[in-house]
Amino acid sequence: MLEKYLTVKEEGHNEIVIQKSRFIGYVKRTETEEEAQAFIQQIKKLNYNATHNCSAYMIGEQNLIQKANDDGEPSGTAGVPMLEVLKQMDLKDTTVVVTRYFGGIKLGAGGLIRAYSSSTSEAIRHVGVVERSLMKEVIIAADYGLIGKLENELRNNDQLIEHIDYAENVKFHVYVPVSKVEEFQAWMIDLTNDQVTIRLGDEKYVEQDVEV
Repeated sequence: MLEKYLTVKEEGHNEIVIQKSRFIGYVKRTETEEEAQAFIQQIKKLNYNATHNCSAYMIGEQNLIQKANDDGEPSGTAGVPMLEVLKQMDLKDTTVVVTRYFGGIKLGAGGLIRAYSSSTSEAIRHVGVVERSLMKEVIIAADYGLIGKLENELRNNDQLIEHIDYAENVKFHVYVPVSKVEEFQAWMIDLTNDQVTIRLGDEKYVEQDVEV
């Protein structure tokens, strides 16, 4: 599993008008090729009367699945430029469909490339991008006398506290990057003079918004 990667935040769409043609960019996070194809068919069905429904997607940790479709536009003027935007933004598990309603003015090859690229990038910015980081849950059990010190140190060091349990003792549930778990454990032991009990929980991806 990748320790970190970028993908789109959620599903959404954005519309721009170029030379009277409407370009509607639809974006969705898709983790399999089947999900990508289902999304493309969904948009095609929604815009059954559109002039074109062009698409591109990039899926997998190593971007092994990459597809681009011009859907009737001149070869290389729609799907490939859309796919290039995904590559430039380094987005994984992402599918984009750009629907065009022709406005009567031909754009030429260069104009089409710019239009489909712009529609893709604008739609992605509208939806938003997140960085997904693989984190390990670390559960720290301590006496109540250490609550203030532990919470202050964790927050001052920007550690992600998922929640705090208050029972016989206090338990901090903290998410730590997988590559820094040993370093974090050593820090906790040193900070408290080995007065805490540490247990490791599950791994999960934690998402954080990224400016694009």
